[in-house]
Amino acid sequence: MAAELLKIHPLNPEGRKIDRVVTILKQGGIVIYPTDTIYGIGCDLLNRKAVEQLCRILDIKPQKLDLSFICHDLSQISEYVRRMDTPVFKLLKKSLPGPFTYIFESSSKVPRVLDVNKKTVGVRIPDHAIPAAIVELLGNPVITSSIKDDDTIKEYTTDPEEIYEDFKHQVDLVIDGGAGGNVPSTVVDCTTTELRIIRQGLGDLQQYL
Repeated sequence: MAAELLKIHPLNPEGRKIDRVVTILKQGGIVIYPTDTIYGIGCDLLNRKAVEQLCRILDIKPQKLDLSFICHDLSQISEYVRRMDTPVFKLLKKSLPGPFTYIFESSSKVPRVLDVNKKTVGVRIPDHAIPAAIVELLGNPVITSSIKDDDTIKEYTTDPEEIYEDFKHQVDLVIDGGAGGNVPSTVVDCTTTELRIIRQGLGDLQQYL
């Protein structure tokens, strides 16, 4: 059965439509949704079967899982990271919500959730109303990856209808929140005393340092 294509207002998400998304996530569904950077594909972090299905779609082994968590706020992030020094906490407070993925040593809660011994975890709070509303209602993070394109010229697909055609037989729901971006988030390694940019993306870290 083909996936559902659901149009949601990107600035003022309709409550009943967010309810629909969260219901699908809680049932173990895989959802594609917009962020402040590029479209993402994800599922309920706490649903083990859904995480396994997400791995199959992305063709990766759970042991090699290197995905990010979309979180609602800093308090939720703190549940999944081992420690966060005061300067780093202040940096996150200034730069989030925003186009950044921060890598931390994972807390003991992460291996229990994923059933694999993950030493690090990436966390995000996108500056976008749709994923914000989803994770707030869901009550826990969405585990996520970027939607990549097979085209050698354009790395990321920006058109939700095109994404739907590509994934309609692999996922349960595609959210149309308008055209997505084509520049991913900036990835920052916070596992050592010296912050290190692993991937320069949309976010400019220097303005927050």
